Amino acid sequence: MNWDVDHTTGGRTTVRDVLIDAERRLVAAGVPSPNVDAAEIIAFALGVRRNRLILQDLVTPAQRVRVEQLMTKRLSRVPLQHLLGTAAFRHIELQVGPGVFIPRPETELVVEAGIRELRELPVSERIAVDLCSGSGAIALSIGIEVENSRVYAVELDDEAVRWTRRNLAAHEVALAAACSRVDVVHDDAALVADPGHGLARLAGQVSVIVANPPYIPARMVPREPEVRDHEPKVALFAGEDGLDVVRGVLRTAAILLKPGGLLVIEHADVQGADAGLLGVAGLAQSLVAGDELALLAKMSIGTRVWPEVIDRKDLNGLPRFTIARRSS
Repeated sequence: MNWDVDHTTGGRTTVRDVLIDAERRLVAAGVPSPNVDAAEIIAFALGVRRNRLILQDLVTPAQRVRVEQLMTKRLSRVPLQHLLGTAAFRHIELQVGPGVFIPRPETELVVEAGIRELRELPVSERIAVDLCSGSGAIALSIGIEVENSRVYAVELDDEAVRWTRRNLAAHEVALAAACSRVDVVHDDAALVADPGHGLARLAGQVSVIVANPPYIPARMVPREPEVRDHEPKVALFAGEDGLDVVRGVLRTAAILLKPGGLLVIEHADVQGADAGLLGVAGLAQSLVAGDELALLAKMSIGTRVWPEVIDRKDLNGLPRFTIARRSS
């Protein structure tokens, strides 16, 4: 045995050794997906992609130090995406960090519903809005995957909107290739369609709205430390029942969407159709145009705003998002 090597690196000098050790420690700390996280951390420290990790052999002392620095943070439950500085979403990679919500795989299915609707429309009608945009994951996915589309990414939080703009700039080439355009609108999702606000001029012209708003009740504490301690609170919590922002989204969508336009809105798995008025589908079905909304949305007072409402499940069979079509 080479005692010098064993003394300085703990006997772990190959990628395989370091990987096994990292997985073991992540498992012991209760970190979800420890094998994936270990591979991502080591690949990042070595400056290679994860699928190229098997081609590596020895780990240098400097690389080992870098792995340990990253592992220390991950073991304290700093999100993996914050360590890497990126998050994958559908066909794109987004820059993320403190101050912006990390996009989840569940939302990929949500945006798919909006993309399918938009693709079927004539080019002149491919106008979409992403409410509560955050990193810009939804807006950019629509713009890149639906050619000749015009998308508006609405975000209120000052820190989050900086990430929205950063990701938009990073994907300018892909958007240009799709002949699409994404504009960032720094405004409140609940007010952006009102007179004097950023999208008032689009009232009655939008074909598709997709939203992943905050929907956690104020008194509920997320179990995962990555969410509880590192995600921005403004992207998580929305009033006593978690539906304050959802109510604003339903109102804004009623104003912006053209007759027959589609709203796709993500929600918690306890806010599906079975939740009644404590769920998104129930809220949408109960919304009737009062004096103000009827005026802004150009519909008759007393009209049911969302006559067609369907709740959809995610790939795990859990209620995940509501699809609602505006009255015509």
